[in-house]
Amino acid sequence: MTGKTHIMAGIAASTAVAAINNDYEASWLIAAGALGGIIPDICHGGSKIGRRFPVLSKVVNTVFGHRTFTHSLLFLALMAFILTRFVDNSSIITGILIGMGTHLVLDASTKNGIKLLYPASITIRLPITTKTGGTVENIVLLVLTVVTIYYANHLLNFF
Repeated sequence: MTGKTHIMAGIAASTAVAAINNDYEASWLIAAGALGGIIPDICHGGSKIGRRFPVLSKVVNTVFGHRTFTHSLLFLALMAFILTRFVDNSSIITGILIGMGTHLVLDASTKNGIKLLYPASITIRLPITTKTGGTVENIVLLVLTVVTIYYANHLLNFF
């Protein structure tokens, strides 16, 4: 999936969580969800985050490759551990982890899949896959946008 879809998935999921939980720090949760949506692609130099941090991206890609460690449950757990030690805001922590989770689901729905169980070399794909950047991805992006608007409306009514 492309960066815009990953960002929107992070926003949609974190907006839904904020609305369902009546989170007073919804803006932090949603912004962190957008960031979390792109973090796993630090392993790809052409990604939104990879272009922002090219040296780190190159190192991660050289050591692990693309869609391996940074697209795994191990990386998600490591990030949760690091975030809970160094970030003093549960909305930010939750948002980043939600965004990262949506990234894994979206990339598992592509034909290349992900190494969710890294370091095991098993490739995980959802039963229905699509091509990155294709028509189906544009439909997914549209649905994510509608979900965001729906839950944002609930948030606005809450406040």
